[in-house]
Amino acid sequence: MRLRVATSTLVVLALVLGTAASGFAQPAPTNPPNEGSTPTLQTLRDNLQAASAAYIEAEAKLDASKQRQAELEGKLRKAEEDMAKVRAGVARYAGEAYKNGRLGAIGMMLNSSSPDAFIERAAALDKMTQRDQGSLVALLDAKRRAADAKAGIDREVGEQQVAVDEMNKRKIAAERALAAVSGGNSAGTSTRVNNLVGAAPSANPAPRNDDGSWPSQSCSEDDPTTPSGCSTPRNLHALREGWRVGYDWHVSCHRSGGDGEHPKGRACDWAAFQNGFVNSSAGGNNRTYGDKVAAFYIKNAKALGVMYVVWYCQIWQVSIGWRRYNSTGSNCGDAPAGDHTNHVHVSIY
Repeated sequence: MRLRVATSTLVVLALVLGTAASGFAQPAPTNPPNEGSTPTLQTLRDNLQAASAAYIEAEAKLDASKQRQAELEGKLRKAEEDMAKVRAGVARYAGEAYKNGRLGAIGMMLNSSSPDAFIERAAALDKMTQRDQGSLVALLDAKRRAADAKAGIDREVGEQQVAVDEMNKRKIAAERALAAVSGGNSAGTSTRVNNLVGAAPSANPAPRNDDGSWPSQSCSEDDPTTPSGCSTPRNLHALREGWRVGYDWHVSCHRSGGDGEHPKGRACDWAAFQNGFVNSSAGGNNRTYGDKVAAFYIKNAKALGVMYVVWYCQIWQVSIGWRRYNSTGSNCGDAPAGDHTNHVHVSIY
């Protein structure tokens, strides 16, 4: 009997410690929402994924180039300051040389009263010559650094234009993809969520490469929202950031099979009901909770690599903002899972 009690105590303790270590206790699982899949929807998701990913990559290149440009501009300012200092020193020395003359200095050496005085004056003349040479070297070095910095800035400006052109191209692609299935921008959800974005918590940025680009990732991490699913490290980071700031209702990420980002471990669905995915449109506090989740991921889209957010018959896409989204062709809310009126969908690059 004592052995059974001790064993039970250890099991309970292990469960408690395990929960504490993870920092979050996922609610009891419920069936994930069936967001539906038709050839039109599959094409839309594929097109949105491609447009969003390319936009995010171009945006990262643009940001990195702007950072490099700022560093080069700092180097250019330093080189120009060094050139100004050297030129000022040379000008002062040239004035002295003009007034006193090198021949005068040589004459002073020849008129030295003793060998020691001659050597001292010769050493002084050598120092003057070295100063001339040193000033010339410093001036040439400053000019070279300035020329290199200017050339680097020109290269960065060119790269930035390429990135901007790519971003504009991907905006057009996203617009066209959504135009085929939506009725354009509309009020309602977008207004409610936009009003919350400013006050939404800030997320800790997902890790990037040293050059500011996003690392390529696979579905390599365990998905804590499913028994055997996987997640990309970036999607897992975005999930944990949502939990960290208090969005702790039920979440479902990985799904096997189907299209979209769920099977790739790059998307999560955030239930708008505390007890899980209810086949009903959220209202009242439940809809407000969904609004807050959507606002959090929109505010932190750049930090987390968010491609798009779908909530309450509208989709926010990284390059174009809000557009209407009805996955079933029904009135908004007729199909809560497909219309995303019972959960917020977040896709991560």
